[in-house]
Amino acid sequence: MSKIFILDTNIILHDYKSIRQFQDNDLVIPIAVIEELDKFKKGNDALSFNARAFMREINKLTDKREFGPEGIPLGGKLGRIKIEPNHPFDEEFKDLFKDDIQDHRILATALWVRKQNPNRFVALVTKDINLRLKAKAAGMPAQDYLRGRVDDEAMENIEKEVLYPEISPELAQKLAYGPDNFLQWKEVSSKEPRPNQLYQFKFGDGTVLGRYDKAKGHIVHVRALGAYGIRPRNDEQAFAMDACLNPEIPLVSLTGGAGTGKTLIALASALEQASDYDQIILSRPTVVLGGQDIGFLPGDQKSKMSPYIQPLMDNLDVIRHCFKPGSKQATKIDAMLKEEKLVISPLAYIRGRSLGKVYFIVDEAQNLTPHEVKTIITRAGEGTKMVFTGDIFQIDQPYLDQWSNGLTHLGEKMSGQALFEHVFLRKGERSALSEIAAKLL
Repeated sequence: MSKIFILDTNIILHDYKSIRQFQDNDLVIPIAVIEELDKFKKGNDALSFNARAFMREINKLTDKREFGPEGIPLGGKLGRIKIEPNHPFDEEFKDLFKDDIQDHRILATALWVRKQNPNRFVALVTKDINLRLKAKAAGMPAQDYLRGRVDDEAMENIEKEVLYPEISPELAQKLAYGPDNFLQWKEVSSKEPRPNQLYQFKFGDGTVLGRYDKAKGHIVHVRALGAYGIRPRNDEQAFAMDACLNPEIPLVSLTGGAGTGKTLIALASALEQASDYDQIILSRPTVVLGGQDIGFLPGDQKSKMSPYIQPLMDNLDVIRHCFKPGSKQATKIDAMLKEEKLVISPLAYIRGRSLGKVYFIVDEAQNLTPHEVKTIITRAGEGTKMVFTGDIFQIDQPYLDQWSNGLTHLGEKMSGQALFEHVFLRKGERSALSEIAAKLL
């Protein structure tokens, strides 16, 4: 027999099309979920978009029809769907779940559905780990929603973008000091590497870095280039700087922990190439308590964004302090801010825009959904470069994790594309204190 799945609110907020991903199985939406979705329908973020889209989808399905006891068909070879009113806990669970909260109403309804269908498999589907634990404590099967989730093998491949093959000292010297600074890929690998594959070759007491250039068909030398007073302190930062400075790679993702230099490198690279772009835009997700839009905060746009842009301003100050006060470079930064050639903008205002000849940096991108990342990238016009930075192990969104966030999704889906490069920075360079704290605390 087909199964029955009860969907939690966060499944719909994560993917409003989720109701069409359960094959021929039947779905139940507790009325408590509809009540929660109503709180999310206003706003410009992905959660609000998904809440509204789901409501429209349900409204279309129920046009001139009632749910009835069996629900209504989803169409095609899919199962049926129904909205179930709230049901109280049975006596055995009343003392276990005393608080009258939406999670408990959803769980009580799931237990009621299971009791009414003793011959069918019934499970609660939720991305809320706490609710899954509560369900299991009550003997209710509970599962995570796995669609759009990057598997562990793909996660490992994302982090293994640098290869460390052994080559002869002659080849390493040819790459580092040869007249053309490149190697034929057949000199290094038995099969053609994927575009922008990164290499680290041992050479004497140090290393020589390389990247496979698909257009040229060979491995080119990656130098430790500086940008606007900022120089790489390790090989990973050299790879990152090279990617951010390369106009042939319009899409870059930089991941790594706190203090690895992701945002600083992206910003310094943008300033170094300011003359090649009409505008530099810095942005980051505005994760506000309670899921409210920044419009709920007091003041004008600048005041609303102030708490979120301060980390970006801190990086700008680091770059500014590389030069003497009043120097040409420091004055240029101030002039760019005043003339709005360097702009810090909320991501909520990007939807619907066309970004032509813009260097666009998205910080803290791990707090974006895959849909939001797609929305941003599809805004890219001719001559635009986009750099996404973030730490997939520090996520502030309650409906995302390291396997399902937009930054991970970007790395997995775009891997192997000539227009994309990903660099994972491991070593912290903020300070000795920061580095040891990241390791030990």
